Amino acid sequence: MQELIPNRKIIHVDMDAFYASVEQMDNPLLRGKPIAVGGSENRGVVAAASYEARKFGVRSAISGVMAKKNCPELIFVKPRFDRYKEISNKIQKIFREYTDLVEPLSLDEAYLDVTINKKGNPSATVLAQEIRQRIFNEVGLTASAGISVNKFVAKIASDYNKPNGQKTVNPDDVISFLEELPIRKFHGVGKVTTEKMYQLGIFTGLELKNKSLEFLEKHFGKSGNFYYHVVRGIHNSEVKSDRITKSVAAEHTFDVNLSSEIFMIEKLELIAAALEKRLKRYNVAGKTVTLKIKYSDFSQQTRSKTLPYFISDKALIIEVVKELLYQERMKDSVRLLGISLSNLNTEEKKFVVVQLKFDF
Repeated sequence: MQELIPNRKIIHVDMDAFYASVEQMDNPLLRGKPIAVGGSENRGVVAAASYEARKFGVRSAISGVMAKKNCPELIFVKPRFDRYKEISNKIQKIFREYTDLVEPLSLDEAYLDVTINKKGNPSATVLAQEIRQRIFNEVGLTASAGISVNKFVAKIASDYNKPNGQKTVNPDDVISFLEELPIRKFHGVGKVTTEKMYQLGIFTGLELKNKSLEFLEKHFGKSGNFYYHVVRGIHNSEVKSDRITKSVAAEHTFDVNLSSEIFMIEKLELIAAALEKRLKRYNVAGKTVTLKIKYSDFSQQTRSKTLPYFISDKALIIEVVKELLYQERMKDSVRLLGISLSNLNTEEKKFVVVQLKFDF
């Protein structure tokens, strides 16, 4: 018996090269040029790249050294997260004029459930077009969108006609869309999993769909159940307007590697202060403190401790961090330090979703 696909109307809006586009908008001298936000030609990691830079293989998460090697004309720009947050808030305000069911994933993307919307417009496709046009007119940036019956398909669809485009996958087309989709384009299937699926003879959604639940769970564990259902268009995750924060973190990459714990403590004091500020902003506290250490060879280590009580104060956080820092000797000089607080005092709210049937 075939399971029914929930008939919701979900829009996934994804800003085009958001950080880089903001920098090009604010500085006309950068327009049309290959730029990287974050990192430098000597160290650091790229946070975002303009489309002009992406043509040369420059992308987020690669080292600044590699980015400059790929694109000798690359211009590095320091990130301005306060500015990105300011722009993001303007975009979020536009979203909420259409629906209260907005789930931000980051500063530059969000899900909108427009099944029932404030404009009374039955067409999610038309609403997506209108939202993208308003972002361009009122903010000055372009956005892409995916529209479909659930978050999974909408997320994939938003990447289809980038930049400055959109794609609608209607209810009757979901199965064929997923069957024809290359497995590497499935949201949630990373590089390692893609290679594993290739080894198992799975290159498309159809080949994934032909595998039994038992087969997928045997080879992919709990994720196998997820793959089995999403390729059949079944993904019942609601758009949650109040996403529950699971952890709050702050970190910093240093211009000069740190080789002494004394210098690290000085930096960790500053990071803990930034974390305390964020915890107060979210009005949360947590029990689990995690120290993140990235060494000069880019290897990474985390050390955690869970307390029997909630904390949010900088002094208490740094006390635990010092204990974690001195647990063992550093194996190399350190390029990045971070502190996160998890196991927070938040409770997930219950959501009731009414599923209706209608035209897209």
